[in-house]
Amino acid sequence: MTIPNSILVTGGTGSFGKAFIRKIIQRKKNLKRLVIYSRDELKQYEMAREFPEKKYKFIRYFLGDVRDLSRLKLAMQGIDCVVHAAALKQVPAAEYNPIEFIKTNVIGAQNIIEASLKSKVKSVIALSTDKACAPINLYGATKLCSDKLFIAANNLAGKSNIKYSVVRYGNVFGSRGSVVPLFLKQKKESHYTITDKNMTRFNISLDKGVETVIWGMTNFFGGEILVPKIPSFKILDLIKSFGGRNKIKIIGIRKGEKLHEEMITSSDSLNTIEINNFYLILNENKRCLQYYKKKYNAKFVPKQFSYASNTNPKNLNVDQLKKILKEYVYTQKRN
Repeated sequence: MTIPNSILVTGGTGSFGKAFIRKIIQRKKNLKRLVIYSRDELKQYEMAREFPEKKYKFIRYFLGDVRDLSRLKLAMQGIDCVVHAAALKQVPAAEYNPIEFIKTNVIGAQNIIEASLKSKVKSVIALSTDKACAPINLYGATKLCSDKLFIAANNLAGKSNIKYSVVRYGNVFGSRGSVVPLFLKQKKESHYTITDKNMTRFNISLDKGVETVIWGMTNFFGGEILVPKIPSFKILDLIKSFGGRNKIKIIGIRKGEKLHEEMITSSDSLNTIEINNFYLILNENKRCLQYYKKKYNAKFVPKQFSYASNTNPKNLNVDQLKKILKEYVYTQKRN
């Protein structure tokens, strides 16, 4: 399968959206329509300077909120594939503003489903998060609910044959709200602040996240949650990669924060298969399992298997983290 001819990206002016659009423009030479859907007019203005409509005649900048069903229906006219990246994501903000997160992350997901069913959209890919796996905070709970809505939406497709799938991965290295920009700032000060010395995290680059979504876009059967196989690291090793003699200050785990990231629970193992670079959590559709067995020789993971950052066999050492950090800093300066 090939990349669709017409794509709509919700949250299209965010970090993922911009990286995804750059990659798609490079990869797909005969795009008919690429709609960047977001509610931030300033970010759309700034993005239009990088990708002007005069040069990229297939691009459209569409102001709108995923809370607005009628606007989504209008934006999806003539669209083959929807990549749903719009979400409210900050864990502390979710605890203080739960209704706002529900409106965007849950009702917004429902609106995407309803709008796509009313249009001639062929596939929808929703971006999820590790926090949707056994959630302990409201943000994670809203994303788990969103995941469930998209997987269940395959039951509503009927004769339209529209496919709904989910891509799940952890925090992107250096993304807004991650510890990397914070540590870079603290490197110039007297100490680093961490919540717990034993904390571990998965590591994924923005480019890897984009490539994972593109893989799903061209391979999904429908009704699965795709989880990339990625390395993990210890927070203390990350601090060592920054160098310097700064002291470490323990500030304690924040409300809703996990000591280790999880992406697949042991309860999911009964429905989880493994292929080259990915795990896939399947629904109960036997045709989906047969598809992956035939195409990729997929096999079930062992019973009671779980995928968490503290038990992940792939671990980054300090030297590897130094290299990743150097590449990140170079990219930030270039951009």
